[in-house]
Amino acid sequence: MNRALWQNPRIVSTFLFVFLSGAVAGAITMRFGFPIERHRQGPYWSEGGRDISLQRFKKELNLTPSQAAEIELVLDDFVKYYQTLQAQMDDVRSTGKNRITRLLNEEQKLKFEHMMTELQARQQLR
Repeated sequence: MNRALWQNPRIVSTFLFVFLSGAVAGAITMRFGFPIERHRQGPYWSEGGRDISLQRFKKELNLTPSQAAEIELVLDDFVKYYQTLQAQMDDVRSTGKNRITRLLNEEQKLKFEHMMTELQARQQLR
């Protein structure tokens, strides 16, 4: 039987296994390999961290007004870039969750939703 490679269940399952293994390894590495502070950069920037950083830079680096203005632009760009990346990550998570949900039967969907709720609760406790 001649069918496209992507239609072969063995190839698809192998790719899925490799992808999921990489995702798990990455998650474990991020969870245990890096300090938790490195995971929490977002709220700092969204809660006035940009202004705090700018004031500290001005004071400790003795910036000229033109340097301060340029650094302020860089920080603004960084905040916009970070927010864009965060929105993209949220979209990827949502798309992945929807794709998984479509593959499950009703009983599995309920268990999956319960698992996701537990995961979200644990992440909020950190």
